[in-house]
Amino acid sequence: MNNVALYRKYRPQEFEEVRGQDHVVKALQGALEQKHIGHAYLFTGGRGTGKTSVARIFARAVGTQDTDLYEIDAASNRGVDDARALRDAVATLPFNSPYKVYIIDEAHMLTKEASNALLKTLEEPPAHVIFILATTELHKILDTIVSRCEVHTFKQPTRQILKDHVATIAKKEGFTLEHAAGDLIALLAEGSFRDANGILQKILYASKDKKVSVKEVSLITSAPRGEYVNDIVLSLHTGDPKKGLDALQKASHEGVDMNVLSKLLLEKLRAVLLLRYAPDMKKQFGEEFLAEDITLLEECANAQPPHITSATLLRFLDVHTAISRAYLPHLPLELAIIDSTKK
Repeated sequence: MNNVALYRKYRPQEFEEVRGQDHVVKALQGALEQKHIGHAYLFTGGRGTGKTSVARIFARAVGTQDTDLYEIDAASNRGVDDARALRDAVATLPFNSPYKVYIIDEAHMLTKEASNALLKTLEEPPAHVIFILATTELHKILDTIVSRCEVHTFKQPTRQILKDHVATIAKKEGFTLEHAAGDLIALLAEGSFRDANGILQKILYASKDKKVSVKEVSLITSAPRGEYVNDIVLSLHTGDPKKGLDALQKASHEGVDMNVLSKLLLEKLRAVLLLRYAPDMKKQFGEEFLAEDITLLEECANAQPPHITSATLLRFLDVHTAISRAYLPHLPLELAIIDSTKK
């Protein structure tokens, strides 16, 4: 592997390479084909969903060369003086392109005064200028600015899209990922291509045999070991709180992120219910879990009477919300294990 960060190395360069944002790509390509190019666009969506990448692709598609492409970080250039300097700069003609394109990232960070100064430019922009604003917090953008932009909302990529994404990159780098390893990376990335690439890069640098297992991913990312989550599931299944509490204590001592443990636990409790009521989903879960996980989940799903029910899943959904507010992050999980294993 070279020293170029994976998120930069594999940043999409063409519309065809953009994943998970077909609705945005089709709209922009349609505008290009019909030559209906707006003067101001607003890209909104979660972090790492491809807003800046698509902005750059669109800029190239309208014929803008690098000398006429300007990227501005609004978090660092957020004052009214910066906005006024931008207003003065847009008046000059492009060097050798039909359009000058200004990509303003983190646009919600602009001060109110700067936003008002920018608004004046958006109201009567020069014909040779295109603005592309990008934000993760649309509600912080002035309504008057939003109304003058063509708004495109970027969706968070699904787990499957992220899983396929990291598997493809790993293969290009000469590595192979276990299905469960790719699924864990996708879960940890929380809907962000950039985070998925960052996690994958750490793991590939640490791998010694070009084959990445789910255990390696857990070790490098400090995600809980699979057996800890399984022990909690088994604890709920058998009604034995000690096994689950012991696993939770070990995970806590290892510095495991309780939010991540909670997510993995919810995934497996959900799988138990789905295997009980939709057993045909076993094949799908075979792509997400290890063989020993499937054996445990099937055992829990087929139990009569069932000990893991929809009420169990609802209880742990409440726990997941409570973890971020708890003084001791593991406490909500401990209480839920005890409550759910009462005879």
